Order: sequence, then C-alpha cells, then structure tokens
Amino acid sequence: MKKCELIITDSGGIQEEATAPCIRKPIIVIRLSTERPEALEAGFAKVAGTEKSGILSAIEATLASRRQLPSASPFGDGKAAEKIAEIIKTFS
Repeated sequence: MKKCELIITDSGGIQEEATAPCIRKPIIVIRLSTERPEALEAGFAKVAGTEKSGILSAIEATLASRRQLPSASPFGDGKAAEKIAEIIKTFS
C-alpha cells in the first residue's frame, strides 16, 4: 500500500488502513456507498460506483489531481493497541 499511487477497494477496512499516517493514499471505493463516510469527508476517498466508466473516471481524476491529503487519519492515530495495553497494565 505504501508504494502505490492510489487504492481501489470495496473493503471498509482497507479504507481505514489507507488513511493511516504511514500510508496516506487516495482511495477509490468501488461500491455505491461506503460505511466509512469519515474517509469521504476528510478527502481520502471517492465513491466511484460499480460501473466500469465511473471507476475509470474516478481513477483518472484522482491521478490527474494529485492533491494533498490530510496528515491525520479520521480513524485515529494507529496506536490504539498500545494505549489499550498500557491501560491493561494498570490492572495488574
């Protein structure tokens, strides 16, 4: 994911991963909607639908624009496991 220009997916999990600070890639969602509206609102994702023409148009537009993506993920900082582990340690 780090080495690609954009990510094409129908997976909500991949949409979240693509916004991680260490990846930060534009996302083309090949569905009619997404359960991750945060990615759309933050400017990472675009819903292209399921038709070939819409998908190709979204890919072309995304590659042509090369716009700056947000530095922060709308889904957090990727350190949830570390934070949870620290909390659990306080109960030992």
